Amino acid sequence: MAFALIKVMPVEPKVNFLGGRKVFAVISAALILGSIALFLFQGLNFGVDFRGGILIEARTDGPADLAELRSTLGGLGLGEVTLQTFGEPTDVLINLQRQDGDSEAQQQAISTVREALGDVVVEYRRTEFVGPKVGDELKRAGALATLLSLLAIGVYIWFRFEWQFGVAALIALAHDVIATIGFFALTQIEFNLATLAAILTIAGYSINDTVVLFDRVRECFRKYKKLPVEDLLNLGINQTLSRTVLTSVTTLLALISLFLFGGEVIRGFTMGLIWGVLIGTYSSIGLAVPLLMIFKVRSTASATSEAAAESSS
Repeated sequence: MAFALIKVMPVEPKVNFLGGRKVFAVISAALILGSIALFLFQGLNFGVDFRGGILIEARTDGPADLAELRSTLGGLGLGEVTLQTFGEPTDVLINLQRQDGDSEAQQQAISTVREALGDVVVEYRRTEFVGPKVGDELKRAGALATLLSLLAIGVYIWFRFEWQFGVAALIALAHDVIATIGFFALTQIEFNLATLAAILTIAGYSINDTVVLFDRVRECFRKYKKLPVEDLLNLGINQTLSRTVLTSVTTLLALISLFLFGGEVIRGFTMGLIWGVLIGTYSSIGLAVPLLMIFKVRSTASATSEAAAESSS
């Protein structure tokens, strides 16, 4: 597929991306506002890592009858119980709220569940327990890690390029993170430590794409000083477009393979990464570069080039 794209795409396409910047702005605004609304009103489906409680992964004798299992466990007096299929029709995830008391109370709840299910379950594949305090600490640590990583990336771009590039990259990264959180809120995929890692991975992928694009844009500013800013930005995007598309496609091929054959355990992680590659590629082209025009990067780039020329002479 990648080789086919090499043959189909021209060496240097001439697409007027900046001409559609208003459309991109509307799309980005809709993504951000929609994601925030989904997060506030629907929320994330936090896993045991963040919510705290008991997680039991079991395999039943034949396809799991969730209605019957829910009826059986609902009468045990263990509080909120949620069930969902997990991969195969015979695999089921049982989530119990944290029981009052210490670890012995949690173990007693697990034993009660096993006794109630009896011969229905033929194998218990995984049992986890996370206290609410640990879950809250993980939430705070995860939010802090995401914020600090975004700030560190913004500072790096600032020093690597001019301040306009740093601000544009930071806005595009925040856009990607918010849109990805909205994706998890919309799909209600379990949000756990693995999906948090996916968000940080998306940030790294997106900034790599943005840095390559910004580097080419800066070269165009130095090489074609008389061209209008819009033409220079379009030129930078078009000169890196084949690289951007090929990188995204080959990455997506690997991620789709993981999604299809990697099993249920990493499915949420891979779905987040697939969405992240798509949104990261879009934001680099449709958001980060148009922001340079808004921030009037031409004047700063020209001044920097002139200063560099004077110092070299």
